[in-house]
Amino acid sequence: MNRRACRTIRVRDVEIGGSAPISVQSMTNTDTRDAMATLAQIEKLHKAGADLVRISVYDEACVRSVRKLVDYSPVPLIADIHFDHRLAIGAMENGIHKLRINPGNIERQEDVRRVVDCAKAHKVPIRIGVNTGSLPKDLVASMGVTPDSMVEAALRHVRILEACGFFDIALSLKASDVRTNVLAYRKMAELCDYPLHLGVTEAGRRGMGNVKSDIGIGALLLDGIGDTIRVSLSGDPVPEVEAGLNILRALNLRRDAVNIVSCPTCGRKMLDVESLAKEVERRLAGVELPITVAIMGCVVNGPGEAKQADVGIAGGGSAGALFRHGILVRRVPKENLLDALMEEIADIAKEMDRTL
Repeated sequence: MNRRACRTIRVRDVEIGGSAPISVQSMTNTDTRDAMATLAQIEKLHKAGADLVRISVYDEACVRSVRKLVDYSPVPLIADIHFDHRLAIGAMENGIHKLRINPGNIERQEDVRRVVDCAKAHKVPIRIGVNTGSLPKDLVASMGVTPDSMVEAALRHVRILEACGFFDIALSLKASDVRTNVLAYRKMAELCDYPLHLGVTEAGRRGMGNVKSDIGIGALLLDGIGDTIRVSLSGDPVPEVEAGLNILRALNLRRDAVNIVSCPTCGRKMLDVESLAKEVERRLAGVELPITVAIMGCVVNGPGEAKQADVGIAGGGSAGALFRHGILVRRVPKENLLDALMEEIADIAKEMDRTL
């Protein structure tokens, strides 16, 4: 798919936009004033695969904590600021790598200009984050809570930053309603060339929250829109990272893990597809091997899917067929299929100079 052309910004050592890989973000939910607890969660998010992590900065104690967090964080940190522009300035003076502000609650232009002046001095990019829950009151009164009012809220803030000669900008336009969310981003993508951070806000708990995020983020990525993503789920933020990575992997925008194709099964199945797929997933968990493995239950779609994969098996009577790069390698008794499949995967990994 062709990605939308846009500017590039740099957040410490992570590039966002342009031809840079789409990055995955999450956000801590610890008390930022507790630096040790927050660092522990940042480390967990990093190990899960997060490229960037956002922290809430909501009082002066949080500002003081920023320095320690920045000094020891394994990933770039973003300060999430609401209401008080002085917190944004304090976070930047303590070394924060990126800023996220909301135009709905820092409304005085002179305060925004003070933030921009500090960002220019410290070379800190700014994400303008619009949420339907905190749109400027005048826009809600005149336009309602709509994609158009979200876009106008973002553009209003962009104009202020641009008037100050500041262009190191990213944008987000998040709604809890998936359709509103998608339409806002599509409209903004046509009106500017700034990087876009995708997410469906207040998506809910794991389950339905994943569904909303998969649709809202996935639809935009298929359009070529989006440069960073966050799956917003209530509770422990670590599953957000896995969910975000899986969206990118499903669209072949990340090739850092094994892609397992397995059939939904029906009465024709001649293999225990679920058990085989589960065991392959277990054995390859955490392995960075960019291949597709097909595990198919019968001879209807099985051989075709297995041939399209790098390696695959298809059920058929007392023996299954083992394929590699589209070629039938051999037929294997059902009880030996798993070991045969893993041997082929290990051989491919060796060819790619990877280890299982």
